[in-house]
Amino acid sequence: MVRCFLIHTVCPVSALSAGESRVLYSRVFGPDDGVLSERHRELSPEERRLLQKEKVAAVARQVRSAVSLSRESSGRLIVETMPGEENLALQDADCGVVRLRAGDPFSEETSALWLGVQSLGFTLVCEPHENLLLAEGTLRNLTRHCLEHLHMLGQGSEVLLKSNRIDVLLSRLLPHGQLLFLNHRFAQSLEKEVAAYMAK
Repeated sequence: MVRCFLIHTVCPVSALSAGESRVLYSRVFGPDDGVLSERHRELSPEERRLLQKEKVAAVARQVRSAVSLSRESSGRLIVETMPGEENLALQDADCGVVRLRAGDPFSEETSALWLGVQSLGFTLVCEPHENLLLAEGTLRNLTRHCLEHLHMLGQGSEVLLKSNRIDVLLSRLLPHGQLLFLNHRFAQSLEKEVAAYMAK
């Protein structure tokens, strides 16, 4: 099962200091760690929400570090693409996996698969037994739809205003955090359904 999906910054942004990452969108699936943990039972809903927000921010920081290291070691320059060149940006995306130890930030060990597309990071946090190849395909598919239909790479793109559309994408491509094995015919019908909704 996928624990969470997030979109965050992976490059320095003028409003942030050099080591920071801003979470633009996050969706957590499954039971909340805070509910399961004995010591967090007495927390109020607001305190649980803040704890969850901090866990997501910790994942974003670790992924941002991994993206920076990957980009520095490859020596490739990031080429800004124009609207309409989303597929080219996705082909040039950096990708990788970060193993998150138990307690850092989730109670059990997890894997964070990430794609770094220009200044944006798209991350899936999966349970340790999850099929990482299937998760990578799902992450690439989600990222492609976000870039193509929501135009996230353009100037002035406001991800926060498009959160309801991202929710719909997740409900179709990653229902309740479950990775889907898709045959060709089902994948085509899903593509048509998503394209029809995004065209509204």
